Amino acid sequence: METKTNDERLPYRLREPFLSATELALFRVLTEMMGSRYIICPKVSLNDVFYIVRPNENVHFFNKFFRKHVDFLLCDPRTMNPAFGVEMVKPVAKSEVRKSDEFIQEVFVSAGLPLVHVPTSDKYLASDIISLFQLAMTRVGGTTSLRENSILDSVPMCPFCSKMMVLRVHRDGKNIGKKYYGCMDSPRCNGIVPID
Repeated sequence: METKTNDERLPYRLREPFLSATELALFRVLTEMMGSRYIICPKVSLNDVFYIVRPNENVHFFNKFFRKHVDFLLCDPRTMNPAFGVEMVKPVAKSEVRKSDEFIQEVFVSAGLPLVHVPTSDKYLASDIISLFQLAMTRVGGTTSLRENSILDSVPMCPFCSKMMVLRVHRDGKNIGKKYYGCMDSPRCNGIVPID
């Protein structure tokens, strides 16, 4: 097998360090605190944790979500189901909270998954972090965890051709203004699913 010269190699290099000094310090404390209770996954894309329901109706949510990640995701070691997100935040006044931090918080809370905000530091105390976990639990409060396959979140498949359907609005006739699902292959396929 031929050895490629430096000029012929692809322009990818190993990023060093994978975790910054502050991320590594928090990772070590979390590992000590959690023991075998949770697996700690660093730098997890939001796209790997959440999905956008009815994507053809909610296209505008994709850009808000794209290329965002959570610093650490704590998962159940048996099922690998996410249990907590941990996000490192720069200490700022409440009025100066970044919109992206607010958005990530909203995504987690709306899915019923606690997100722990840990102020960046060179050193972390387990006792301080425990109280932040408790605070995150109170934020989700009675929010039910939203898992895949909720009936309200799914898009029906066309009863005629089995393609995905698209949310539409009747423009005329007795149902004017009412929403319904129509086949994405319309007008070639006339499949319709009414919405009650």
